[in-house]
Amino acid sequence: MGDLKGQVAVITGSTSGIGLALARSVVAAGGDVVLNGLGDPSEIERIRAELEAGSGSRVRYHAANMLRGDEVADMVAFAKHQLGRLDILVNNAGIQHVEAIEKFPTDKWEQIIAINLSSAFYSIRAAVPIMKAQGRGRIVNIASAHGLRASEYKSAYVAAKHGVVGLTKAVALELARDNITCNAICPGFVETPIVEKQIADQARTHGISKDRVVEEVILKKQPTKRFVTSEELAGLFLYLVSDLGASATGVAYPVDGGWTAQ
Repeated sequence: MGDLKGQVAVITGSTSGIGLALARSVVAAGGDVVLNGLGDPSEIERIRAELEAGSGSRVRYHAANMLRGDEVADMVAFAKHQLGRLDILVNNAGIQHVEAIEKFPTDKWEQIIAINLSSAFYSIRAAVPIMKAQGRGRIVNIASAHGLRASEYKSAYVAAKHGVVGLTKAVALELARDNITCNAICPGFVETPIVEKQIADQARTHGISKDRVVEEVILKKQPTKRFVTSEELAGLFLYLVSDLGASATGVAYPVDGGWTAQ
């Protein structure tokens, strides 16, 4: 399950947080990676070089803007051109905005739908012909517990993540005879930059301290009362992209501390 030598992964939103943790897991298993995401160019290069150094893996970076479908498709083509193939596609890029529906900025709605949902469509659309030609592929969409449950003040994010789960199921059915699986991982709250921003936004919205937001808002719905770790997500990810995961397709897997069991 932990051997990805010779395989190539494209992971969106992988310069920090969950995406970077998944990229590290691919490299640790011997695979090659195309990173993508925002950040200071020098810091991104430091991360890329660190992952590549001494690992035997090839690590590249593509600066595709997830708001632009043509750039997302170019990123997929870049992976094939630079590294020779594409075995694993991870749609992880995402943004969040917390606001009451009647005040929700329309530009934020458009951005969240584009980055969290539409970018996954564009990358899958570009990747499937490559995977079909190879006779194998693994697509993993990082959805959210909010792809299975709703919360107030997160209308765009909840809508987008429910859309990701639906997209996952439709793609899985289409590709069921092609040895290409498509699954979604639905994390609860993980300590990432996007969650740190949510904590600040929720503190503003509710008029309470950040510590109270973590205790009373963020982790309120997770019975374990702790954040999910990126390493826990990487464990499930490695199963889904392995040969052992060949019959697991079209499933939204909660990793949420019991949130969706309620």
